Amino acid sequence: MKNGLAFQRHLKVRKIKGNVLSTLFLLATLTGILVLIVLIVDVFKDGLGWLDWQFITSYPSRKPQEAGLLSALFGTLWVMALTALFTFPIGIGTAIYLEEYAPDNRLRRFIQTNINNLAGVPSIVYGLLGLALFVQALALGRSVLAGAMTLTLMSLPVIIIAAQEAIRSVPQSHRLGAFALGATRWQVVRRIVMPTAIPGMLTGTILAMSRAIGEAAPMIAISALVYLTFIPKDPTDRFTVLPIQIYNWVSRPQEEFGHLAAAGIIVLLVVLLTMNAAAIFLRNRYQKRTEE
Repeated sequence: MKNGLAFQRHLKVRKIKGNVLSTLFLLATLTGILVLIVLIVDVFKDGLGWLDWQFITSYPSRKPQEAGLLSALFGTLWVMALTALFTFPIGIGTAIYLEEYAPDNRLRRFIQTNINNLAGVPSIVYGLLGLALFVQALALGRSVLAGAMTLTLMSLPVIIIAAQEAIRSVPQSHRLGAFALGATRWQVVRRIVMPTAIPGMLTGTILAMSRAIGEAAPMIAISALVYLTFIPKDPTDRFTVLPIQIYNWVSRPQEEFGHLAAAGIIVLLVVLLTMNAAAIFLRNRYQKRTEE
């Protein structure tokens, strides 16, 4: 009887603690959402009136009424396209090797530890590495290609870790069943592991690309231009990106440039959401195929 009463008291205490913690977590979530809404509303209020076709199709100018972000927009698209082209196959290939092929020895554990550590390195460090390696050592200059490869270095740890988690989520019984039917390791990876893990891999890619598109520090480190009056035609051209252009406008004292910066943030958000929507569409499509 006493044990039953004690159990009831402990159960009530646990329920109270659970309700308190769930309330705190809900408040934390709502606080973050509220701050985000306030920021977005403030940006749209300041920049929506300056967002027009002339703003999209014009080059930067010292006159606010004539300024635009055409060069920065195309520079961002160039850099992100090349970054995705480099990052996805390298990151996925590394994750597959570490999870499916590499033996569990000291070398593998050393590589894994360094990948985990690199995921938390500040972006400016990658910018300095890109300046020393790609711009100077490999003589790529301050080009679109150097910027994309710098962001590739920054994005790879996130994609590798996410891809590894997706591969680990594939039940081991699926692999063993395929091996029992005579499949080779590559056939198991290609026909069993990859179709199941690809949605998680694409989720990691979304996160990595979302971080990369808003980074200004690495691009400043490799000296991407601010005032650019031409569109990059190939990966060897000089470039600028939206975060640098927005930073330049914010740093100017005139109020009009603040409105231009807000309009630039809106364009950056549209580009980011468009990229994420495309990746989410592909992820959901592969997920449906897996479930079928």
